[in-house]
Amino acid sequence: MAGVPFDQREGEIWYDGTFVPWSDAKLHVLSHGLHYASAVFEGERAYGGRIFKSAEHTERLHASANVLGFEIPWTKEQITAAKEEVLARMNLVDAYIRPIAWRGSEMMGVSAQHNTIHLAIAAWEWPSYFAPEERLKGIRLDLATYRRPDPATAPYKSKAAGLYMICTLSKHEAERKGYADAMMLDWRGQVAEATGANVFFVKDGKIHTPKPDCFLDGITRRTVIGLAKARGIEVVERVIMPEEMAGFEQCFLTGTAAEVTPVSEIGPYNFEVGEITKALMTDYDAEVRPDTPALKSAVG
Repeated sequence: MAGVPFDQREGEIWYDGTFVPWSDAKLHVLSHGLHYASAVFEGERAYGGRIFKSAEHTERLHASANVLGFEIPWTKEQITAAKEEVLARMNLVDAYIRPIAWRGSEMMGVSAQHNTIHLAIAAWEWPSYFAPEERLKGIRLDLATYRRPDPATAPYKSKAAGLYMICTLSKHEAERKGYADAMMLDWRGQVAEATGANVFFVKDGKIHTPKPDCFLDGITRRTVIGLAKARGIEVVERVIMPEEMAGFEQCFLTGTAAEVTPVSEIGPYNFEVGEITKALMTDYDAEVRPDTPALKSAVG
């Protein structure tokens, strides 16, 4: 269904505990979540009919809502079961799953403590986030104008809708320039993340990645760190300044949508798609598709 607008697709969406036709999954234009970004969501992938780390994503959805000051009125077990039912009713095997919770429309204003909390779960087929041929040779990133904010100014531990506004602006600007995505610094001028994925660098056989102290410590990020350590590769979480990118040999992004994606360029800095990056691409593929034999690698 590539190219079909998301409000015109076929199927069903789980909406507040029941299934509704895809086209009927609507909310009022005066919903608080639309006007004041009081919404949290998750991005999840299913491989071979199995939702990867579903329970961890559900846990984070509840935690994100708590950070924004509301409680989702469905238990973690109910949400996890609902995701499975969505996948089955949509007859999907390899898919993207999007749960989202938001404040409704009882009150319109900054304060909306008594608004109903809604929850919806949709799923659809999902191709590679970046074009396959581009991904294999390494994607090109612009350097974003906007920066990840100071934790004192934004609830960065929540996967909250409002935090993605500057990501959309940065990615749009990068795409207008011919790049696939953008690398964002944080408010201190340190390397942070791409617009929807965490970043890793390789130098002298070690992996270096920014400390997630103002952006999400991604579930895929943690998975890949575990895979690297299982290979005996040292992973260093530390402050990384942008000028250090000149000395790194490899670079890759991680995320539910991006999986493990090599990077060939960030602004003036260039990288090779090296053996450690290729090994982790293979390892991650084997992790999410456990029934597929892993390919041998020269690393580890």
